[in-house]
Amino acid sequence: MPSFQYTVYVKTGDKKFAGTDANVYIILYDSGGNKTQEFHLDKFFRDDFERGQLDDFPLEDNVDLNNISELELWRDDYGFGDEWYVDYIQVHKNEDIYSFPMFKWIKAHHHYLIPHLDTSLPQFHAHQEQRELELLEKQTYYQLCQKVSGCSMQVKEIPSDEQFSFEYKWNIAKRKMQMIATSKLHMLLNGANWESLFDLTNVYSDAFGIPEGVNKWSNDIYFGSQRISSMNHSLIKLCTAMPQKMNITEDELKPFLEGWSIPQVIQANRLFIIDLEVIKDIPVRSPELILTCPIALFFLNGKKQLVPIAIQLFQEKREDNPVFIPTDPPHTWLMAKMWYNLGDASYHQSLTHLAFTHLLMEGVCVVSHRQLSQSHPIFKLLAPHFLYLIAINSRGLDLLVAPNGWVDKTMTIGITGMFSLIARGIKIWKMDTHGTLPEDLKRRGLLNTNILPGYHFRDDALLLYQAIKNYVSKYVKLYYDKPEKIFDDWEIMSWGNELTKAREKGGCGILGVPNNGKFETVEDLTITLTSIIYTCSVGHASTNFPQYDEYAFPPNYPACLKGTPPKDKSPLTEHDILIALPDKPTTLDIMTVTKILSDRGTNSIGDFEVQYIFDPPAKKIVNEFREELKDISKTIKERNKKREPPYIWLDPDFVPNSISI
Repeated sequence: MPSFQYTVYVKTGDKKFAGTDANVYIILYDSGGNKTQEFHLDKFFRDDFERGQLDDFPLEDNVDLNNISELELWRDDYGFGDEWYVDYIQVHKNEDIYSFPMFKWIKAHHHYLIPHLDTSLPQFHAHQEQRELELLEKQTYYQLCQKVSGCSMQVKEIPSDEQFSFEYKWNIAKRKMQMIATSKLHMLLNGANWESLFDLTNVYSDAFGIPEGVNKWSNDIYFGSQRISSMNHSLIKLCTAMPQKMNITEDELKPFLEGWSIPQVIQANRLFIIDLEVIKDIPVRSPELILTCPIALFFLNGKKQLVPIAIQLFQEKREDNPVFIPTDPPHTWLMAKMWYNLGDASYHQSLTHLAFTHLLMEGVCVVSHRQLSQSHPIFKLLAPHFLYLIAINSRGLDLLVAPNGWVDKTMTIGITGMFSLIARGIKIWKMDTHGTLPEDLKRRGLLNTNILPGYHFRDDALLLYQAIKNYVSKYVKLYYDKPEKIFDDWEIMSWGNELTKAREKGGCGILGVPNNGKFETVEDLTITLTSIIYTCSVGHASTNFPQYDEYAFPPNYPACLKGTPPKDKSPLTEHDILIALPDKPTTLDIMTVTKILSDRGTNSIGDFEVQYIFDPPAKKIVNEFREELKDISKTIKERNKKREPPYIWLDPDFVPNSISI
């Protein structure tokens, strides 16, 4: 009787306790109903199925399967460690390779029927009952809850699958001592206030990294560039009329307009505004601290540089709330910029960074696990962009945004103010505007790239946004080639419903999801999925990784200042600045955490740590995405040869897939 050769490759996952000592069995099937005998997968003198290991098993059978369409897999409960997590199984027969993605824990004595490629909409799945039972089980692990009243939805308890599989970078005390040992930071362990700005500047060394702001913080051009090429890049708007609440006249502004009038600079699209009214009356962590809620005007000068021309630190016109201008006494103008950045930093850390990337996407991640089977093509598209998201949020919130944690020690607003601001912000943020880059730029009058040259964030982010949208559009069209496939897909409909359901009713409460989550077209899905992938990769990278360069030198971007903001234009001194700054131990805490936050955690976008996509047409789309990213990387590298300083944060080589730090 003839015999036929098969080789089965089994990839055990890289998760805690993923390996098993249990006995594992497999049967192979073809599309004609033929099947092999039952095989016991075991190699003598080898410890099979260890964590992260790829094992191969040569098999021989008298059945010739022409087209392997399915496998049946099960295990017993033998051994001390019988739990088992499988990434995928591949079967090789001659030159043919058949892939069976798993990405699941294998229960004892439960028989799993896995189709080849296992990628389908629910209405076409060969084993719908098995699929539905697995999804119901996941819903018991992934549950939404609102941990802070009024804030975003998060996971109720972190599932074991979401834990880091390695010792991560968040041993802050250990990292601080390592940093002290390799730098001059021992100077910060003793003493309270700074003796001089030179004293502060001298702390930084090449070994540890000199923040960008150390040498540029007092420069108006650098202050302007912080609005468009740094971490809080999406507040600036084109100014189309003088704000009535600013207590300044055209005559006072005219010296800074290079001979133009206010109507002329508005007509020429050279006047810009940032208004931080949203942080007005946000609570602070102690009565002696003050939070500004500033409004500022910026002018695009003849050298195409954005410079500040007016800063009002509070919203109301008052005698003790003057508008500061560049010709004010030098240290008074510096102090006005520092107090402006205090408000800006409060917005950045609370909303731009934490709320609008980490927390909003955690809710989306939980809903995706709850409503989309691992066999669903949209789950496979999104999964690489959720890697470590829940884990880092849990770790970060426990260590940083907790009572007496980093935020309470280093920021004026503390956690009470931060959560209050998050509650305000998520009532404003909408996926189809704030979360959709071209629409957000259009809303702020800045979609036209001829307006505000030097807006490096916009110019680079648009390339990446379009690449992600091209990728998503082709992928979605592959599986939804007819509108009825969207209507009949109960998983994607449940996903859209839970994304948009009000938080008070147990949903994620995301505003601005196209068609309110009742998806009707490929475009509805494309906009939604593009927003999610963009936010988890580009959005987070652009607002996270510049943090050390900006925050580590407190005069540059203070998150906390002592004393009171200037109430008039009396000359101030360097001493006034020094006594407003955080003390030395607080500065060390700021440096340590922002250094950790500025480290990358996962692979570059498109280079997925876990390959969920096995379907050949979909793999082709992924490869096309990777090629487009390579071209974008070349373009940005060329742009950066002419930029001073270079804008490195959105080079695809630098942008991670997910929010993992």
